[in-house]
Amino acid sequence: MNPAWRHAAVLSVLALAACGQKTQNSAENAVNATENAFSNAASATGNVIDNASLSLTPTPTPQEFIDKAAKSDAFEIAAGQLAKTNGSAAGVKEFAQMMIDAHTKSTADLKKAAGALKPDPVLTSDQKDKLSDLGKLKGADFDKAYIDGQIDAHEDALSLMKKYAADGTDASLKTAAGTIAPVVQTHLDHAKELQGE
Repeated sequence: MNPAWRHAAVLSVLALAACGQKTQNSAENAVNATENAFSNAASATGNVIDNASLSLTPTPTPQEFIDKAAKSDAFEIAAGQLAKTNGSAAGVKEFAQMMIDAHTKSTADLKKAAGALKPDPVLTSDQKDKLSDLGKLKGADFDKAYIDGQIDAHEDALSLMKKYAADGTDASLKTAAGTIAPVVQTHLDHAKELQGE
């Protein structure tokens, strides 16, 4: 093949390769845009469902609210103490100590906001059963069950705090719930990160 034809052939191959790369990049960009659109739509749908669920849930009375919050805090503290002895992962044990500290603080904050109302921190039978089941586990099995339970417990606590912050009848407790809700959200996010590890 003469050098001029060889040069033209090389240029043609390079041009085709560049076109192929542009096409591949365009396809990848389209896929990424579609994935982002679906992710955003799913997130928006989730928010709408959460808001609808929250609006359909009856608003607890001030006494019901502080009782539920006190039981939630007591459960978190007990589960955290169990995690410090039965857990194995350092991240799980750190999370457990954070739960003990944070829920001890939220208990004190809610007692202060409750005024004359006295919270009832006695665990429900369901909470007692969950602690009993956790107590039978050790190591990695414990870590998984503990974090899974923390996600459920924090989703419930977050719903309670958001609901009372939005619709509660006691101004002091509404303020406390509004302050506690973002902390609970942070705990929930952290638990989900640990679940993914």
